[in-house]
Parts: sequence; C-alpha cells; structure tokens
Amino acid sequence: MGNEEIEKLKKELEESKRKNIELSGRIVELEDEKDEIKENLARIKNSKAYKLSKPLRYVKSRVDRVTQYGSIEAVNEKIKSKNRLKKRYKELGTLSFPSDEERKIQGSKQYDEKIIFSVLVPLYNTPKDFLCEMIDSLVYQTYKDWELCLADGSDNEHAYVGEICRQYADKDSRIRYKKLEKNEGISGNTNECFRMATGDYIGLFDHDDILHPCALYKYREAVDKGADYIYCDEATFVDGDINKMITVHFKPDFAIDNLRANNYICHFSVFKKDLLNETELFRTQYDGSQDHDMILRLTSIAQKVVHIPGIYYYWRAHAGSVASDINAKTYAIDAAKRAVSDHLKEHGIFNTRISSSRAFETIFRLRYETIGTPLVSILINDDSEECIESLEKWNAYPQIEIIKESDHASETAGSGVFAKKNLLAKKANGEYLLFLDGNVRITSCDIINELLSIAQREDVGAVGGKLVNSAGKIEHASVVIGIGKERAAGLVHHGFDKKYIGYMGKLCYIQDVSALISDMLMVKKKDFLEAGGFCEDFSEAFSDVSLCLELRRKGLLNVFNPYAEGVSDKTQILMGSDDEAFAKDLALFKEKYASEINAGDPYYNACLTKDSLDYSVC
Repeated sequence: MGNEEIEKLKKELEESKRKNIELSGRIVELEDEKDEIKENLARIKNSKAYKLSKPLRYVKSRVDRVTQYGSIEAVNEKIKSKNRLKKRYKELGTLSFPSDEERKIQGSKQYDEKIIFSVLVPLYNTPKDFLCEMIDSLVYQTYKDWELCLADGSDNEHAYVGEICRQYADKDSRIRYKKLEKNEGISGNTNECFRMATGDYIGLFDHDDILHPCALYKYREAVDKGADYIYCDEATFVDGDINKMITVHFKPDFAIDNLRANNYICHFSVFKKDLLNETELFRTQYDGSQDHDMILRLTSIAQKVVHIPGIYYYWRAHAGSVASDINAKTYAIDAAKRAVSDHLKEHGIFNTRISSSRAFETIFRLRYETIGTPLVSILINDDSEECIESLEKWNAYPQIEIIKESDHASETAGSGVFAKKNLLAKKANGEYLLFLDGNVRITSCDIINELLSIAQREDVGAVGGKLVNSAGKIEHASVVIGIGKERAAGLVHHGFDKKYIGYMGKLCYIQDVSALISDMLMVKKKDFLEAGGFCEDFSEAFSDVSLCLELRRKGLLNVFNPYAEGVSDKTQILMGSDDEAFAKDLALFKEKYASEINAGDPYYNACLTKDSLDYSVC
C-alpha cells in the first residue's frame, strides 16, 4: 500500500472519529431533551387545566377513532372487541391450564410409537426466575416423552445458571445440561443444544419464555397425523405474569408469501429431526434472525406443515428482548432481509427489493422483479374515462392491450356482470388478464408490475390489490371464507381507514388468501380458462370468489398485494343484499363450497370471530 493510500485512509479514519464524536454529543443532547420533556409532561398531567380538559380529550379520542375505523358503530364494536379480548386474555392464560383430571387423562394416553421431543434452550446469563419458570413449564408438560437440552454460555458472574440447571438435572434425567467454554451467541449455543439432542422431533424454546402445559401433548397429536413441522399461536406477556398479555397472535395455516414477508410462524417451532441433514440448526451469518432463516429452509422441504390453533407459547417481553423492542437488536433487521433474499434466490426468485414496512421493521414489503414483458390484457367492464386515465397515469408497463366493454356493447348488452367479463376475456390476446371494474381509479405507482411480478409465479393463481373508497375507507383487502353475517365470505378490514396497518400488520405485506374480488384481479389466461372462468350460475355475487376457490382446488395460491391500490365507491355485493337474486347466489355458494366453509379458511384462524370482519378474538 502506497503513502497516498495510507494518508487517504488516515483522513477517512479521522473523519469517521469526528462524526462519531458529533453523534455522541448529539446523543447526550437528546437524552437531556428527553428528560426535560418527561419533566414537562409530568407537570402538565398534574396541572389543573389538564385535569379539567379530560372530557375534551375523551371527545377528541372518539373523533380520532371514528376517523380511523369509519363510523361510530365501528368504534363501539372495536371497544366491545377490546373488552372481549381482555376477558379472553384471562381465559387464554392460567385459566386454560388443564385440571388434575385432564392432566391424568393426557399423561396416561398410550401411543403406538414412542416419540421423543428434544427441546433446545440456549442459555446466556438467564435471570433466575426466568430460568426456573422456563424449566418448570417443561417439567409440568402432560406429555412425558421429552428431553430438555440446555447449552450454557453464561459468564462467570452468572454461575448460578449452571447451579440451578444441575439441580434440576439431578432430579429429572430428561434434563441435560452442558456448560460451554465460551458464549457462541444464539446460533452457536443452539447448535450445541442440537448436538446434545437424541429425540425424534426438535423444538426451539427461548430461555425466558413459557410453554403451556398441554403444548407437547397437542404437538404429539399432530405428529400422529403425519406432521413433520408444527407451530402454534402465541401471546406476549409482561411483568412475569402470563395472564398479563399485551398481544395475542392468532396465525394462519402455512402460507409461504406471509412467511417471506413476516416470520409469523416464530414460536413454538417443532420439526422432525430428519428434516435437517446439516450438522448445524442455525447459521451464524443470520444471527439475529436465525430462526427466520431456519423456518424458511425447513418448511420448504417439509412434507406436512401443521398449525395448531390456540395459545400454547407465552413470549416474555422485558427490557432488551426482541419481543419488547426490535431496536434492542437492530442487527436482526438486516439479518432477516438477508435470510429472505437468500431463500428467494434458492427458489429462483432474483432481484427482489426488500424494505421494512410501516407496520414493523421486520415486516417487509417485497418488490418482485417482472420477468420479460408478456402481453397483459386489461379488461374493463362498465368502463369510464376516469378509470382509463388513472391507468395510463400510473402504469409504467409497456406491453398492454385495453379491452373496454363499451367497444363491445352489442355483444355484452343484457348480460350479467360476470358474463360480460367472460366475454371480454375471450377477446383477449394477452398471456395475463387484468380485470378492472370501470368504477376503479388506480392510485398506486406501477400497478401492472406490482401484480404481474407475482402472477408470473407457477404456484400463483389470482393476484388482487387493495381498494379504498373516496372517503379513505377500505372496501377490499381480501376475502375470508366462512365469516360474516351469512357465514359465506367476508371482506376483512372492510370500513377501516386506508392507513390502518391491519391485524398484526396484515395490511402492510404481500400474503396468501383464500379469495379476492374481480374489481382488480390478475390471473394467467390459461389458469382462468382451465378453472372455468367466472361461473355464470351466479347472477350477482360470489362468481369471483368461486373462481379463486377453483384455482385453490387446482393447488394454486391466491395472493393479496396491499401495494397495488385503487379507489372505488362501488358497494361490494359480498356484504349482502336482501333481493332474491343474492339469496339464490348465497345458497348456491354455500352448497358448492360447503367443504371449504366447513373446514374453515386456512388463512384465518378458528380462534378469531366469524361475526365481524376486523379479526376480533372470539
């Protein structure tokens, strides 16, 4: 290295030091400002004026809620939902634990084959009470064939960790403990646990969390049904009390698009040991998001991924935990992006842009790359100038043809809306069909690429976007089967403010769904024809939902992309109608898709209400 290069590096180092000093000074200033703000806030809250303004603040909060949820009725329903949720929190905590009689029945159940669960827990300076509560939750399992593998990377100041573990191990031979020479981090310590494991299935358990007493019993039931990867719903709790829940996460069944954008599976992941051929469970290059990397890898090769509805894992939120604040481990964000990117590349999906969404730092917006420039036929029924102008304004994709109903009025006259759409599809030359209702005005940039980049995948059937009305309230954000007043199909998040992030951030990432409406829907022409197009037995409603379910029956995924957005003031017929035609459509839909309705929507959750569309807990 020459003198000039050395001098250049010295200058860069000095500049870096200067910036660090400036940043350190700014941090100190911000800390002082924060303390001052806290003091001022405390003075304000103790003032007479603040106390007297309570009624006004209450009114403002109600107004703000009406703005967010769409109506006073919706606000009242949300308040009722929260009250129900508080009650359910109690029922989902210790009140859900088995009685002595239930423990006896579950504990004495005989199985044709002995299956051992190896539960892996990497330890590092674990607080005493957290450690004991974690181990006790294994000891109290109603299913008895398990082993607890503890690899301890704690420092010398936390020698009590080893002492406590040895005490437990002396009393219970299923508990295996190993003191590590040095701390290898979460990945390294967990890999040591994995090397200790002798069981048939591997379970991943954090050192400060708690398992429901029936967790392994429920998982064994899933094993007997052929599951090789299993997960459950979970709750986050505070103050060391699982009854003090701050969130409950009721998850969908396995959904690959959801998982790529959001590690919704997370806890309590258990998988057949044979799935892992490598010597390491976690890969150190993904430290901070090693579980997301592992889940993406193993679910990709699993034969049967099973989701168990119900809270069987309690995630402790405390200072420094990711459950409490992702900013406590900011490196997790970059690691998660790498994990998703590498997973996509392994599946032949390249050049995907991954960015954090407004919902959460590790809930991602994925922008996929469009491959080539296949012709897209845009089919507009009841076309309007506003619809076409908005399409031209926001579309950057070059290969399109627009087929308008008004240009074929003589052929479509007197036909129902879905018959019209079928007639327009016959005119299409494109490999892909984009159905647009003439009432829709496109409002998102690069709308064709947003939909086409997903529709191009071989595993995808239909792709749809989000529709809001001119008042800024959500009209369509995907369809759930078996919910709503009629227990047929419901438009979830309907009526919420367009900026609402959705249940567990669902309105901020691309996800798999059961169905979408045809007001803005893209599908391969080949798949559309093979599925029979829009069923004309339906005169007013459900034909688009029927198409999506037929695509699902073909083994294809239907995908909702909230970043493909349009405005529509058209009342969605799915919300129900009193006329005779709708009643006939409803009866036909329930008969034709009775199996799907009875089975429950795989992208919803049996613990969520069927009465409303807001993901309330039932």
